[in-house]
Amino acid sequence: MQTGFILAAGGLFCLLVAVMIGWALAAYNRLIRQRNQVQASWAQIDVQLKRRYDLVPNLVETVKGYAAHERGTLEAVLAARDGAIAAAAAPGLPARAGAEDALTQSLGRLFALAEAYPDLKANQNFAVLQGELARTEDKIAYARQFYNSAVQTYNTSTQSVPSNLIAGLGGFRPMDYFEALDGERAAVQVRS
Repeated sequence: MQTGFILAAGGLFCLLVAVMIGWALAAYNRLIRQRNQVQASWAQIDVQLKRRYDLVPNLVETVKGYAAHERGTLEAVLAARDGAIAAAAAPGLPARAGAEDALTQSLGRLFALAEAYPDLKANQNFAVLQGELARTEDKIAYARQFYNSAVQTYNTSTQSVPSNLIAGLGGFRPMDYFEALDGERAAVQVRS
């Protein structure tokens, strides 16, 4: 009788250990999936930002033909673009967000400048570029929203009990949100 009790207790213990190992593996794999989702959603932001970087020189060249004496504004846009590209290579979201904010602000000034030149506003190439930039800005906003949602899900998992135990052991750390800075809260107003 006593042997049966020991076997039953041993079997129960083995079952409990198996369940705990199964839970730990499932929690670890869920954290991996969530981290990968954050990384994939960041890659989508990157794709859209690179698209915007590619549009900016064409837009500046188009404006140069009509407003060449507005050199300071045009140079500021290109400098902000170069700063955003450089920040893309640097680690850390705050630096990247600051550079993107500067680019957004300079593009806003460029479009305000375009309002003063009716011939420029009527230019087909400028209208096409303006429309492309507007669509790209919308895609950037959506990609940031998706990224921040993925970060929220991941951070909740890394900070919630009991999965935070697995997160701590596995080296999973909370990730930063991509927050809009002052200039980006008022999105680039692109008028067609």
